[in-house]
Amino acid sequence: MFEPVLNSSMLWKAQESSIVSFDLINLREFGLGPRRQVDDTIYGGGDGMLLMIEPLVKALEEAKKRLPEAVTLLMSPSERVWSQQEAVSHADSGKDYIVICGRYEGVDARLEAFIDEKISVGQYILTGGELPAMVVIDSITRLLPGVLGGENSAAIESYSDGDNLEFPQYTRPEDFRGMKVPEVLLSGNHAAIDEWRAKNSK
Repeated sequence: MFEPVLNSSMLWKAQESSIVSFDLINLREFGLGPRRQVDDTIYGGGDGMLLMIEPLVKALEEAKKRLPEAVTLLMSPSERVWSQQEAVSHADSGKDYIVICGRYEGVDARLEAFIDEKISVGQYILTGGELPAMVVIDSITRLLPGVLGGENSAAIESYSDGDNLEFPQYTRPEDFRGMKVPEVLLSGNHAAIDEWRAKNSK
């Protein structure tokens, strides 16, 4: 699931420019027994399967060998919901990250003793932590210097200052089926344009 996303668009550009690098670890490599088992039924009963702690910790220990100072993030339902401010904070930290993806009914709760942060991307449930991990990776990477290009690209966009929404933006043609670009944006008057954008930001 990861390779098509990590190797496209801005994430590909960031790697090509040596701004970031990604390394994938398949949990099955650390599975138990001849079938490389990584999940089992839940103590106390209940539907579904749970990722076992032993393969998870072995995989994490391998990741820590490669990045001993890395911060470990677990994608999981959590009171802490990912936001633009979280992305900015993590992008500014200068740290490496190990991201663990839950699956099935989640992970053995004892894994929390081995992680630094538990993060949710919203109050809904997905099949696994892969998509949330890619959301977090993308939202951090695009904020790193040199990835987006324009120095103010990330500073003026939606959610860059709390709950703000960016002003409406337009491009050619000036008139599409009677829907016209606001005249002020065509005026060349930068003070007036700034005032219009400020008024039309939410």
